[in-house]
Amino acid sequence: MKNITKIYRSGPVDCPALNDVSITIHRGEMLGIVGSSGSGKSTLMNILGFLDQCTRGEYWFAGSDVTDLREQELSVIRNRRIGFIFQSFCLLPRLSVLQNVMLPLLYRGMAVCDSADKGMAMLERFGIHSFFRRKPGQLSGGQQQRVAIARALVNDPDLILADEPTGALDSRTGQDVMTLLTALSQDHHCTVVIVTHDPKVSAQCSRVVRLSDGSLVK
Repeated sequence: MKNITKIYRSGPVDCPALNDVSITIHRGEMLGIVGSSGSGKSTLMNILGFLDQCTRGEYWFAGSDVTDLREQELSVIRNRRIGFIFQSFCLLPRLSVLQNVMLPLLYRGMAVCDSADKGMAMLERFGIHSFFRRKPGQLSGGQQQRVAIARALVNDPDLILADEPTGALDSRTGQDVMTLLTALSQDHHCTVVIVTHDPKVSAQCSRVVRLSDGSLVK
C-alpha cells in the first residue's frame, strides 16, 4: 500500500479515516494492527480485504495494481484469495456447520458434492467434523470460531484478515485460536493480518504496526 488516504464524505463535511498510509506486508507474515477506537484500523482492514477502496493512493496485491479495479473484479479476488475471521464469527444461524463452511466454495461455482467433501476435510483439520450437522447456536464460542476459521481457509486464500478474532472468547480458547493462526503463518506460509486491542495477541505477531488518527505511528 502506497500513500493510502481514505476520506468519507457526509454532505459537505469530509471525514478523513486514513492519511497517507504506506505499508508493505510480506507473504507468510503475521502482522498485528493496533490502535485506539477510531484510529483507522477497520478502514485499513476493509481496504486490504477489498471491502472498500481508497480515496487516493495505490494498492498492489500479489504484484498487481488493484487500486482501480471494478467491484466485480474485486469480488472475485475477495472470494478466491482472501479469508475473513470476525470477532462475532458471522456464521449464518439457519445453516449447518458444514453449509457455513461450504459457502465460499459455492459462491465460486464449485459443485455441491465437491464443496461438501472439501468442507468436511476442513472441519476434520480443525477437529470439529463431528459437529457438521449442528447449527452455530448449538456450539460454544471456541467451536464457532473454529468453524469461522475453517470457512476462511476453505478456498486456500493467500491472505487471512482477522478482526479481533479472540475478542469474544475466554483466554484459553483465545490462545487456541492464536496457536492456529500462528501455525497458518509459520507452517503454511499464509499471510495473516490481525486487528486487535489485546496486547497478548499483538505480542504473538511477527510484526506490529500502530495507527493513530488515521496515520501510522513510527
